[in-house]
Amino acid sequence: MTTSTLTSRFYSTPRHTTHYLESGPADGPLMIFLHGWPELSLIWRAQIEAFAAQGWHCVAPDMRGYGGSSAPSDINAYTLAHIVADMAELHDHLGGAPAIWVGHDWGSVVAGELAAHQPQRSRGVVLVSVPYFPSTNALPTLVPLVDRTLYPADQYPDGQWDYYRYYNTHFASAVADLDTDKAASLASIYRRGDPANISKVTSNAEVTRKGGRFGEAHRAPPTRPDLALWPQADFAALVRSFEEHGFRAPCAWYLNDDANIDYAHRAPDGGRLSLPVLFVNGDYDPMNTIKGNRLGDPMRAACADLSVTSLPGGHWLPVECKTELVEAISTWLLGRKLG
Repeated sequence: MTTSTLTSRFYSTPRHTTHYLESGPADGPLMIFLHGWPELSLIWRAQIEAFAAQGWHCVAPDMRGYGGSSAPSDINAYTLAHIVADMAELHDHLGGAPAIWVGHDWGSVVAGELAAHQPQRSRGVVLVSVPYFPSTNALPTLVPLVDRTLYPADQYPDGQWDYYRYYNTHFASAVADLDTDKAASLASIYRRGDPANISKVTSNAEVTRKGGRFGEAHRAPPTRPDLALWPQADFAALVRSFEEHGFRAPCAWYLNDDANIDYAHRAPDGGRLSLPVLFVNGDYDPMNTIKGNRLGDPMRAACADLSVTSLPGGHWLPVECKTELVEAISTWLLGRKLG
């Protein structure tokens, strides 16, 4: 099956099946795009098409629990150790040449962990929206970095990460609320960043007190998708995927903090990265911006060759700032002589 210039493929091992999209010359330098929550490989369409046209061999997998890839029922199957192993197997299947790894959201976490544990697989890493944490993306890492001027501890003990805590305390109801109207849930999640909200308390900080993401309604309000973000056909494919599989597996990624911290602590050199790293900040991302707070401090301390750039968007930069993200990555590749 071919979608525009993107070819759909599957790779299976005894432990896992990965569905992935591929474009560009097979003998070109390898660039692998890792999506986050609640996404699909298709979120990278604009970047894949742009870099494939430049001669890159571009690959974007559906991550574990998403799309056409394996979705085990066991919550413990969604640890970073398992997911990094999935990507290592895919990388071997693609020939194993050191690649540029580009991640967004949880995909950034996977790209960072892979670079820390198996640096021979990477020439450079691009982290979009979510910075690198050598002790990994987990509540015990994130909560101490909360901006307490915006989120006083007595009112917001977990700061903007309250939604993350809610998955761990009310997992079944959190998933049920999202699953009640999957199309509306996805449309309500994919909204453009608003600069007016950057200094305000985010709704993700109030999930517990509201009794869920959508409050007493326990379902997303009717919401039209923003087709400036996702092309209509791609958003329809995203909805079909979640209609088939639901939100349980994607949300299970949030439930393995202890195992993920243990895994991160086993990385060589304390998880410090010596290879080139680009972090792309969303200036209007109230969750993850590293401007004006300490969220980026662990990354700055752990990355020996770190570049940081910012784009005028919220959290969903691969679809909010399609061309700008391509330009930011291209500029970094040229400056680091990685092209």
